[in-house]
Amino acid sequence: MYFSLYIVTNKHNLIRTDMMKRLALASLSLVALSYAFPSFSQEKTSNYSYTEAFAPLFFKNNGNDYRSAAGKPGPGYWQNAADYKIQASLNDQNDQVTGAVEITYSNNSPDNMDYLWLQLDQNMFSQHGRGQLISPLTNSRYGDGNSKFDGGYQIQSVTDVNGKTIEHIIDDTRMQLRLPAALKSKGGKITFKITYQYTVPQYGADRTGILDTKNGKIYAIAQWFPRLCVYDDIRGWNTLPYTGPGEFYREFGNYQVEITAPANHIVVLGGELLNPQEVFTADQFKRYQLALRSDETVLIRSAEEVTAKSSRPSKKALTWKYQLNNAQDIAWASSTSFILDGAKINLPSGKKALALSAYPVESNSNNAWERSTEYTKAAIEIYSKNWFEYPYPVAVNVASNVGGMEYPALSFCGNQAKAGSLWGVTNHEFGHNWFPMIVASNEREHGWMDEGFNTFINELATQEFNKGEYHRPQASRSYIFTSQNLEPIMSTPQNMKERNIGALVYYKPAYGLKLLRNEIIGKERFDYAFKKYIQEWAFKHPTPEDFFKAIENGTGENLNWFWRGWFVNNWQMDQAIKAVSYVNNQPMLGALVTVENLEKLPMPIIVEATTVSGKKIRKKLPVEIWERNNVWQFKIATNEALQSVQLDPDDVMPDKNPDNNTWKAN
Repeated sequence: MYFSLYIVTNKHNLIRTDMMKRLALASLSLVALSYAFPSFSQEKTSNYSYTEAFAPLFFKNNGNDYRSAAGKPGPGYWQNAADYKIQASLNDQNDQVTGAVEITYSNNSPDNMDYLWLQLDQNMFSQHGRGQLISPLTNSRYGDGNSKFDGGYQIQSVTDVNGKTIEHIIDDTRMQLRLPAALKSKGGKITFKITYQYTVPQYGADRTGILDTKNGKIYAIAQWFPRLCVYDDIRGWNTLPYTGPGEFYREFGNYQVEITAPANHIVVLGGELLNPQEVFTADQFKRYQLALRSDETVLIRSAEEVTAKSSRPSKKALTWKYQLNNAQDIAWASSTSFILDGAKINLPSGKKALALSAYPVESNSNNAWERSTEYTKAAIEIYSKNWFEYPYPVAVNVASNVGGMEYPALSFCGNQAKAGSLWGVTNHEFGHNWFPMIVASNEREHGWMDEGFNTFINELATQEFNKGEYHRPQASRSYIFTSQNLEPIMSTPQNMKERNIGALVYYKPAYGLKLLRNEIIGKERFDYAFKKYIQEWAFKHPTPEDFFKAIENGTGENLNWFWRGWFVNNWQMDQAIKAVSYVNNQPMLGALVTVENLEKLPMPIIVEATTVSGKKIRKKLPVEIWERNNVWQFKIATNEALQSVQLDPDDVMPDKNPDNNTWKAN
């Protein structure tokens, strides 16, 4: 999901607009709050405790057969799987989706199962859903307490393969299937079928919805079928209800999907289209085949064709057939209004994939969605080269009233985004294919493990895209993190103020990885360990401890102090220059600089001294200077007097009080 202070305004996006204004004001409030702290003198009593910061026994779990002490899956690691065969239809007269899903669930765990839990995310949009009941009366990205919309699933039947009803209960966004016989451990399988119907919400927590355009509605369809909850070795069944802020945690599986829609619709889905000749006109099919081979964007359905009846087969309805393997989820979009274009994605192994973009004429031209396929292709190629090869046959970008939301191989992005904002949201949403679609962390509990990691790699990709077309050197965001009123990163998204989600789920963890890479560990060692983490946990479910251990083992660093202060707690940082003098009071013998750590979070020291002749001398000291000290003195080699000494000269540290970072000669 995308978080930005960029405000998009149109009549279809009022909820998102108001919400983004509130987030912008909230972030400005954080800035104001950070600068409202008094200027601490160098005589302030230190809050730092080196025995607390560097305390041993940070990790709560030893390595076991399932999860290695080195932060890798253990030799006995297991996870369950769910395969889906879905047949669904879209009624664009009443905005309803009707479906039947056949699910084959594999129990690879060591436990026999008497029951299964499924997610029913659409029930959040029922008037009785917890997500609706806890939505504020003021506008929120995740719900509106004043909404009269009453959605949710109508579950029509739950049966086994022989058509016999399976006992089940529904509670909010979860359904429990009570099995007539236990599902055996270590390979037991069960197949069952659910038929259902629901009405698509106009604005479904910025993840699904309907956008009105002059040439028809755009349906962004997600969380559209019952899905298995994850059963893992951490907590068994993961059944936290869906209330909006927390995203998803899903099992991997294979998908076979048939979508029946009016014939004048184009249906795009995050998977391989199996029957393109049946659903495209002859000309469109030729262009589709050309796009599969072209490095340049190919128009498959042009803006002029959108209003031409001949641009769609002359039938009442068409069924689009898709498949996607080894994925956690699947989503789609349907509209009469779609311009469709595509281009080839080149992957490091030599394999190819297809970038597609579907958007209305309102989103076309003026450096807007006509570049979407270019952006999608570039993002996928950059991440594949740098981290792990993209595993899916397509990458589909859809313009919608969803500001930015990711699913495997398909993203919904704001229909009015253009230029740098469209690159930003496209880059972010397709970056999510690595976190959490490949490295499948639990978003419901640890949103920072997907949003934060993705935000981190997004900045690196932006530096690389088109020779830095949209890259702008970023000033330190440290002001965002100097508020003592922020919750810790390791809170669930549901357990933090909505105004803090941008800072805590996206920017602070990304900033933390940047500190590790650039200031604490170094790029070569960090990148090696981070890439190994991705490779080891591809298509698996890592925990925060797995990540922490993987980075420590891969880099050879003890980073307990950093995990403890930056992620587990909201510790503040305040380094100060306490004094500057000279060896034996003689500048030619060198300068002595005394620094102090005044707050609970330690960090390496970066200092720049400027001599009276203008020469600049830099020195960097490791974080271990604070391992048993609150105050540290070090020598700067100089043969002349100093005119100034500056801590953190590049403004890269999250120092809450930069006023005490400078010493100047009298």
